[in-house]
Amino acid sequence: MLDTLTDFNRCVFVYGTLRKGEERDINRLQPSPVFISLGKISGTLYDLGSYPGVRLGGLNWVHGEVYQITPELERQLDEIEEVWPQQSGEYVRREVAVQCAGAMLDCLVYEVGEVRTFDKAAINSGDWVKRGMTS
Repeated sequence: MLDTLTDFNRCVFVYGTLRKGEERDINRLQPSPVFISLGKISGTLYDLGSYPGVRLGGLNWVHGEVYQITPELERQLDEIEEVWPQQSGEYVRREVAVQCAGAMLDCLVYEVGEVRTFDKAAINSGDWVKRGMTS
């Protein structure tokens, strides 16, 4: 499937408000992304109030969704996460290996700056969508 979509040359891992059904659902953006799989990355998910931020690395998993995107949609995501045209310093673009569908796939991920996570609670489940659920 990935090889047949020539306009789609990058994948993105979304873990918060850009997930399906959330406030900024990536599927509402144009051109529409192509859903690939659920996925997970090594990191810690923080509750920043009305949205989350991920810090990469460590032993925990952060859960999200992987989409294939066009360069145009990538620019829109850069604007949403304020890494382009003017950098706010809140997020940094990273390329990381995401575990999805039994394989590893290099994806764009927006990592929150460490200073933004001071005194913020970690979401122990690693899943923004399930943040309010108790087990």
